[in-house]
Amino acid sequence: MTVTVRRQRPRRLACWALMAVLLADLLALSDMLAVMSVDLGSESMKVAIVKPGVPMEIVLNKESRRKTPVIVTLKENERFFGDSAASMAIKSPKATLRYFQHLLGKQEDNPHVALYRARFPEHELGFDPERQTVYFQISPQLQFSPEEVLGMVLNYSRSLAEDFAEQPIKDAVITVPAFFNQAERRAVLQAARMAGLKVLQLINDNTATALSYGVFRRKDINTTAQNIMFYDMGSGSTVCTIVTYQTVKTKEAGMQPQLQIRGVGFDRTLGGLEMELRLREHLAGLFNEQRKGQRVKDVRENPRAMAKLLREANRLKTVLSANADHMAQIEGLMDDVDFKAKVTRVEFEELCADLFERVPRPVQQALQSAEMNLDEIEQVILVGGATRVPKVQEALLKAVGKEELGKNINADEAAAMGAVYQAAALSKAFKVKPFVVRDAVIYPILVEFTREVEEEPGVHSLKHNKRVLFSRMGPYPQRKVITFNRYSHDFNFHVNYGDLGFLGPKDLRVFGSQNLTMVKLKGVGESFKKYPDYESKGIKAHFNLDESGVLSLDRVESVFETLVEDSPEEESTLTKLGNTISSLFGGGTTPDTKENGTDTIQEEEENPAEGSKDEPGEQVELKEETEAPVEDTSQPSPPEPKGDAAPDGEKATDKENGGKSEAQKPNEKGEAGSEGVPPAPEEEKKQKPARKQRMIEEVGVELVVLDLPDLSEDELAQSAQKLQDLTVRDLEKQEREKAANSLEAFIFETQDKLYQPEYQEVSTEEQREEISGRLSTASTWLEDEGFGATTVMLKEKLAELRKLCQGLFFRVEERKKWPERLSALDNLLNHSSMFLKGARLIPEMDQIFTEVEMTTLEKVINETWAWKNATMAEQAKLSATEKPVLLSKDIEAKMMALDREVQYLLNKAKFTKPRPRPKDKNGTRAEPPLNASEQGEKVIRPPGHTEDAKPTSEPEKETRSEPADTEPLELEGPGAESEQKEQPTEQKRTLKNDEL
Repeated sequence: MTVTVRRQRPRRLACWALMAVLLADLLALSDMLAVMSVDLGSESMKVAIVKPGVPMEIVLNKESRRKTPVIVTLKENERFFGDSAASMAIKSPKATLRYFQHLLGKQEDNPHVALYRARFPEHELGFDPERQTVYFQISPQLQFSPEEVLGMVLNYSRSLAEDFAEQPIKDAVITVPAFFNQAERRAVLQAARMAGLKVLQLINDNTATALSYGVFRRKDINTTAQNIMFYDMGSGSTVCTIVTYQTVKTKEAGMQPQLQIRGVGFDRTLGGLEMELRLREHLAGLFNEQRKGQRVKDVRENPRAMAKLLREANRLKTVLSANADHMAQIEGLMDDVDFKAKVTRVEFEELCADLFERVPRPVQQALQSAEMNLDEIEQVILVGGATRVPKVQEALLKAVGKEELGKNINADEAAAMGAVYQAAALSKAFKVKPFVVRDAVIYPILVEFTREVEEEPGVHSLKHNKRVLFSRMGPYPQRKVITFNRYSHDFNFHVNYGDLGFLGPKDLRVFGSQNLTMVKLKGVGESFKKYPDYESKGIKAHFNLDESGVLSLDRVESVFETLVEDSPEEESTLTKLGNTISSLFGGGTTPDTKENGTDTIQEEEENPAEGSKDEPGEQVELKEETEAPVEDTSQPSPPEPKGDAAPDGEKATDKENGGKSEAQKPNEKGEAGSEGVPPAPEEEKKQKPARKQRMIEEVGVELVVLDLPDLSEDELAQSAQKLQDLTVRDLEKQEREKAANSLEAFIFETQDKLYQPEYQEVSTEEQREEISGRLSTASTWLEDEGFGATTVMLKEKLAELRKLCQGLFFRVEERKKWPERLSALDNLLNHSSMFLKGARLIPEMDQIFTEVEMTTLEKVINETWAWKNATMAEQAKLSATEKPVLLSKDIEAKMMALDREVQYLLNKAKFTKPRPRPKDKNGTRAEPPLNASEQGEKVIRPPGHTEDAKPTSEPEKETRSEPADTEPLELEGPGAESEQKEQPTEQKRTLKNDEL
């Protein structure tokens, strides 16, 4: 037994250690269970969260609204977000930033930058010569880039989500427009890093909408493909998407629903904002007409007036969507002059006639990219706020040729709900039903390189090659590997966008640079010198287009291969014995060493590049990488030529040049070695075939970004610190305002209480005058010097006043509690007395309570009655202005002590089994006497005296423990009742307590 215990003790310790680790992981995970999504629109954003008990819920902002304006007001000492910033747009139009997402990833010469200046002339845009971008110049001290402003908004959205979830949140999925290119997507990721958010994925808003639609209609999806068109016209842009829904078979979960993006069309500037700007210009013209001849300033030169007109245009557009005409009214538009004008829907449609003509274009682009026609589209669903304009629906209905447009989706919240579902799927804290999402590449990406070729003997020329890396409308995320077979020295190649002919001339200028990255490889020549006897298998570049649609170059490797012959005759006896034993158990040797930075991998099958075929002699190859096969050494290598086939059941392993040898493929008939076939003769060993050994050398990579330089790590850290400082300043300001408001509220409330009867009853005139004087002094100080007071000073002042009024408030609160507490005490005393009386009436044969227990309860009841009567008598002698002696906490303590005694007896009665009754000679149980008076009186003898001469233990003071739903000790069997009677009461009580 001793040996067994010693063996189990480490196991127990290991189990406890494992449980402690798991508990620590669970506690750490519990703080990060919630995830969020941010549907970042041009005009407003929607935030959604998922946490345990709250599945997919839209977050309410501080104004209890589900939609928050994407507006930031930046001043010297304060910031405003959302609705507060929108209200500040009239007072401080220059400091209020909106629609800044249109500047993300744009250089200064981009047409969208000029368009932003024309739309919002009140903003001063500075120029950053290093990145060739613009920034907001609010004041000489306040300068913020569009990424920093977006980081502020994302940080604010996280604060809203954390307040709603009541726990910290760091993981998020953010929606971006489907037409965002690489520079724009990287800018969003940089803004999220500044805000301290961990981005699980940048999901296209059209994909998120399609996912939300499919998740809530999972039962309607089957093996038959359903083509749905989503037409999303928001405030800043329009996107049309064709999505195919059907169930597919997956390796992990069997048949699961899938959505595939088949076609996308978009218009970057067609949206509700452009309609509002047209209306604003119309209203400005009407106002100028009303004041014509008064030699007044043009209203367009007044930023505040234009901000008022834009707000009125937004309201007017919404109202005209449901009414034929409406009256525009602005009080004090400029120079205290009111503005009032009637605008009809016909006028509005005439102002935006050219915009409505552009409505069908995204539909045509989507159909063209999907290679479909309208007959294959089953339904067209409207998404986005601008689709509520009747003329937009009319133009779209005419373009698609359907009977009606689908409106069976929440146009405002669909993208946020789809994004938060994806966030829950990507998070490790939640398990959701699988829904396969296959997004599509909008802009093709290719690799371009130039190499020297010899067309004729002695005549050399440069040949420019292009290979498509990711084709248009191809699915992502995915990995690709491109192999360069004709280079033995350092070289460069470019990664650029492919054919963008589907974009118009204006869209191409807005798109920006079509060159992405120049890749400079260093160390190619050195790798060839390191392995001169090996055959080169090319320079392999591994590309990754991740879930966010961001392209990255993971690594570049120089791969070599050679044939290695094994030498079994040189193997030692121990090696032969080990190989034989391994073959008997079906095992093999898989070396797993890695030295000198090289690695051995299995042979890869590579497909030729997409696009045009290679010319004769061209050996550039492109393949799609699945589950990183280049690092898998556990799979068998391709079969060798027949002439060099190895004998059945043999496997050869070897290590050369510090590299890692490759696992060999078993013979076609199966691993005969696993069945114990004896080794082949010595002659056959000498004919053992050569095997392929592959070596990998890492190649140095230098990336030169050509489209838009990213912020350096130092610049990112500085921007993050700048935003953190602003957040801390805002929190300190909120804390100070809270302290000032608390002090002011306490002064006013206390001054009012001094005149209430209940407070006057428990205080003297002198006390009230003293308190009133101190309150008046504090109020005067708050008005005169409170604006410059710190948070600590305000809290100290409040603490002084509360200490002064503490006695007054205490006396009032005690008198309020007396009636309820005393009534509860009386009820408990009455019920306890009735319970004790009933317990004493139980016959001795059925008695379950001892005399000590009932005496103890009776003592507590009597003591409680005595305390109550004495305390109330003493309190009656005191005046109302003195400190009371009858305290509510003392009443509660007495009630708890009495209730504990009663509950002890109740639990004992609840769990005590009935005693067996003695049987008479006829086999029937003896009936108990009718009442306790017929029984003989039970005499409790003093300690030390018993009926027998048997001595007893020294009497001890009785102690009890509370019964925790435990059955009390009970003697059973013949003679049990007589034995119980012979034991002293104290001894029996001790036995029960020991068991409890």
